[in-house]
Amino acid sequence: MSSSDNDVYLLEAKNITKKFGEFTANDNVSIGLVAGEIHALLGENGAGKSTLVKMMYGSLQPTSGELFWNGKKVNIKNPAMARDLGVGMVFQHFSLFESLNVVENISLAIPEEKNLATLAKKIAKVSSEYGLPLEPYAVVADLSVGERQRIEIVRCLLQEPKLLIMDEPTAVLTPQEADQLFVTLRKLSSEGVAILYISHRLEEVRQLCHDATILRHGEVVDNVDPAKETAQSLAQLMVGSAVHQIEVRENKNLGEVLLKTQNLNIKGLGTQ
Repeated sequence: MSSSDNDVYLLEAKNITKKFGEFTANDNVSIGLVAGEIHALLGENGAGKSTLVKMMYGSLQPTSGELFWNGKKVNIKNPAMARDLGVGMVFQHFSLFESLNVVENISLAIPEEKNLATLAKKIAKVSSEYGLPLEPYAVVADLSVGERQRIEIVRCLLQEPKLLIMDEPTAVLTPQEADQLFVTLRKLSSEGVAILYISHRLEEVRQLCHDATILRHGEVVDNVDPAKETAQSLAQLMVGSAVHQIEVRENKNLGEVLLKTQNLNIKGLGTQ
């Protein structure tokens, strides 16, 4: 947690535990998120990251522990309550209808906006303002994975979130798309939006995030400034032991060639 003792966290989780039967997914987890901060949540697969953010978003309920919003205790019973508070979440797996266009998909999350033409103008404005170009009337089935992610992000931004949770956002992006996403996130951060950022790409975490909380086996093991760490040291915190680099073997003579083809022609495939 990077807030000083005199500051109030935008969202604070205190001693959160979540059990599924005998399995403990989160064990006494505490984390505080500050307005305008990009905060990384790191850990191996199965460390408890997704479980924790789902409780922040109201998709799951904690077994014990407390959540505070601007210093006041809250019980986030469902995602609708989370959105009303100002929490938006972009999931790793998109929830879009491929047969519908962009504006139709976004309208499902904003039922109070009945006029699709008005909503389309808002989409165009927000997507342009934040460097997330979208054609409001494009059919989702015709869009790339990166463009589909933009729909999810713009859908959140139209609801003016105070906290945006991003779950592995660059996993599906090209390097160029990832760079543009970082520009967008830095702009949101400069406007006071808190961002909780889940990623396994540790170099981008070092470049982008102001703070990082590391989970291991469902417990918080450290809170660090990622810019002062290396990707190697972050990985070691995540797994709890030294991470060995994989050495690339030099080209070696592996022995006599047993089978070789040259100028092989297969009908319909051409020369191989």
